[in-house]
Amino acid sequence: MEAMEPAYGTATLLLIAAGAVALLLFLIMKLKLHAFVSLVLVSVITALAVGFPVAEIPDVLMFGFADTLGSVALLVAFGVMLGRLLEVSGGAQVLADTLINRFGERRAPLALGVAALLFGFPIFFDAGLVVFLPIILTVARRFGGSLLLYALPAAGAFAAMHAITPPHPGPVAATDVLGGSIGITLLVGIPIAVIAWYVGVMLVSRWMAAKVYVPVPEVLFGEVRDGNGRTPAQRGGEDGSESAPDEEPPSFALVLLLLLFPLVLISFDTVIDTLVTAGTVDEGEGWADFLGLLGSTPVALMLTVLLAIALLARRRASSMSEVTSTLDESLGPICSIILITGAGGMFGGVLELSGIGGALSESLSDLGLSLIVQAFIIATLLRVAQGSATVALTTTSGLMAGAVADANLGDVQIALLVVAVAAGATVLSHVNDSGFWLVSRFFGMDEKTTLKTWTVLETTLGVSAFLVAGGVWLVV
Repeated sequence: MEAMEPAYGTATLLLIAAGAVALLLFLIMKLKLHAFVSLVLVSVITALAVGFPVAEIPDVLMFGFADTLGSVALLVAFGVMLGRLLEVSGGAQVLADTLINRFGERRAPLALGVAALLFGFPIFFDAGLVVFLPIILTVARRFGGSLLLYALPAAGAFAAMHAITPPHPGPVAATDVLGGSIGITLLVGIPIAVIAWYVGVMLVSRWMAAKVYVPVPEVLFGEVRDGNGRTPAQRGGEDGSESAPDEEPPSFALVLLLLLFPLVLISFDTVIDTLVTAGTVDEGEGWADFLGLLGSTPVALMLTVLLAIALLARRRASSMSEVTSTLDESLGPICSIILITGAGGMFGGVLELSGIGGALSESLSDLGLSLIVQAFIIATLLRVAQGSATVALTTTSGLMAGAVADANLGDVQIALLVVAVAAGATVLSHVNDSGFWLVSRFFGMDEKTTLKTWTVLETTLGVSAFLVAGGVWLVV
């Protein structure tokens, strides 16, 4: 759907958006109304308030809901299936043990973050988080303390790579719109992303974990299991029951294969899209389309689940019915996650279609500031107003394309502008962002805690990236 012509001025639309967010927080945090119900209710009220024709409101609501649900439901379902198979087989424990033995307990959060930076190069934020979730939870269970100490470095690493560096679609699209070089943006973006991650995520997450305790949730993967994938009941308890016979856990190489397999497949799609955008590969090439199909996130994760069933599950299950039962157990707890995330997309979609982005862009088009400062401010305001980082990034890039062309900038300067736009599109993830709800539910945090942690972390990440890019801008 296309955004409608704004029914009100920019100031009025911003007040409506702020009022909608305040109402949503009041319903969830004060009245304790279920987040899914609250999001749908506020979406309807907001659609009425911004002036959508009543007959069009159902389609407006479905725009954001269906779009988010279509991307999240299959991803989360297959991701949780894979996580459950890794967990019950002992594979997640094997990987965690190897990680800890190599880096030590004190460096476990750093090791998780560095691994996520590497894995996050070709894979999207949400897909990477889903695949890494059993490893994060297993390491956190082993050492105790706040889950934030282990979860935030990894989640922040995926967010940094997804927002700032090609071949992810946001920075690729921004580079293309602004007339820059994807290769230069990659070379400039990677070191900035790493520095911003360490300063804005790694250091901040240590402070947060010391201040905010978040227990390890068991809703996704059930009881704590040992390296052989056994629950305490299966090992034998105080009642003197016999322990289950030891079974050889999967090897580290096998577990690593299962993690790398979807990343390699997904990189096909990501790299092919980048090559098409750069003009290296012609659009419509049959082989490229086939690799793109294999690399689409749902297909890649489905194939990985099938491989995990063949290599892990059938070793422990006597029949496929037992494997099916294990997968069924993994799907039950994620219904709420999927629906709430979809409803978050609905709320963001209403704000996007209200025309608030266009109205805000016109109001900010001539701020009289340095290009890099202007890029960051516009992207930040668009991100806060309508929630979608992608919309904020692409809209800001399009808005600034003319000024960038007139300035006759070099490829390095354009790459720094892309980083500034991506930084602004990263900050202040809150209740109109579907990613906010995904993180909230995966890590078992309520809305207040997510605002105090994830929202702050995304902001420190974005600000750090902007400050580094701005510093380099002054000397090039």
